[in-house]
Amino acid sequence: MKKLVMALALMASVQFAFAQSKTVSAAKDAVAAAKSATENAKKAANAATWIKLGQSYLDAYTASQGSGWVGATEQELQLLMAKDKVLGESQRVLGNETYNVKSYETADYYFNQNGQLALINVTNPAFENGLEEALAAFKKAGEIDSAGKKAKDIKAGLQSIADKYTDEAYNAYTMGKLSDASVLFEKAAGAAGTAPLSAIDTSALYNVGLTAWFDGNNKSGDEANAAYKRAESFFKMSKDAGYAGEDGEVYAKLADISGKLGDKAQSLAYLEEGFAKYPQSQSILVGLINYYVESGDNPSRIFELLDMAKQNEPGNASLYYVEGNIHEKLGETEAAIKAYDKCAEINPAYEYGYIGKGILYYNQAVDLQEKASTEMDDAKYMKLVEQFETSLKSCIEPFETAFEVTKDDGVKQSIAQYLKNACFRFRNEADYQAKYDKYNAYVQ
Repeated sequence: MKKLVMALALMASVQFAFAQSKTVSAAKDAVAAAKSATENAKKAANAATWIKLGQSYLDAYTASQGSGWVGATEQELQLLMAKDKVLGESQRVLGNETYNVKSYETADYYFNQNGQLALINVTNPAFENGLEEALAAFKKAGEIDSAGKKAKDIKAGLQSIADKYTDEAYNAYTMGKLSDASVLFEKAAGAAGTAPLSAIDTSALYNVGLTAWFDGNNKSGDEANAAYKRAESFFKMSKDAGYAGEDGEVYAKLADISGKLGDKAQSLAYLEEGFAKYPQSQSILVGLINYYVESGDNPSRIFELLDMAKQNEPGNASLYYVEGNIHEKLGETEAAIKAYDKCAEINPAYEYGYIGKGILYYNQAVDLQEKASTEMDDAKYMKLVEQFETSLKSCIEPFETAFEVTKDDGVKQSIAQYLKNACFRFRNEADYQAKYDKYNAYVQ
């Protein structure tokens, strides 16, 4: 009896596995039949034979993804995929989001916190290089179809391949595989550019560059430089093809890459060229501002650029924060404070205006303390101490406002450290001991 039960269980599992894989198996058989047809000289001379092969590879690719689709809910798929066995279930964090991952025979399904399928990751494809094989088949069909009779079908196939490569690229990006994403976007552009489709996918070209740029930011040394050079090459292709990203972002990225590769003159040239074409671009303006701040060249140009930025976004408080920082770096204290106050006036909930003002007074106090420590004349020493205490007290109010306003725990922690240090100096005065205790407790 025990043997019979085990035999029946084994039979059931074999039948269950067959139910899971029969779609993929049928797709593989279709590819084998289509491939066999291409080995017949007469059939191989017909574009339709190669279209059939290409479509069969695409069908096999789709079969490996299972019956689910992005956007479907878990409840919908539980009904649709009732016969598909879940081999395992886990949680995985991608970016800032936690996904519930269900593993099936050929793919992992990533469900977001709303219970919707957000990503399909094929783990056991019907063919390892199915899209490449499909691309080769449609390309061959295009070469044979010189009269263009099958052009519509061939173009549709090539576009489908490009779309699938794009989907894979976004999946790789979401999973943090930046280098893979860049390669996959390049393959998407290559498929779109294949005759007779012969399209320039500027979005794919831009995304090759963007993911390579991100990849470079995560690396160092020669690896970073190689990623930046790859990004630079594809950003140039995108720009030359007429696509510069949103508000000319490609110029800001090219400038950043040139700067990181040590060519400051080229960096400035990209920023100036981009600014001429996209004067409303905040990325380009910020890049120009940072360039002039770091180089120390022509400070008046910085304020010209800031004025232009303010005209574009009069309600952008961060621009006044930047202006305050520039004045502070140039030693123009009153102008810096005025800019920080304007920043807070425009957006009272924007913490950085208060933070900028607080740091200015705090740093001013530190400088005065250092001067006092080396002053030998008693009268001058006492004068410096008085100025030091005035500056240190002046930083407390803006820092406390920033502490209350900010919703960023990391920023709050940093502000509390400043406040703890400042209040410690005056802990013997009314209220300051309580303030010290409050911020010291927060830091702890």
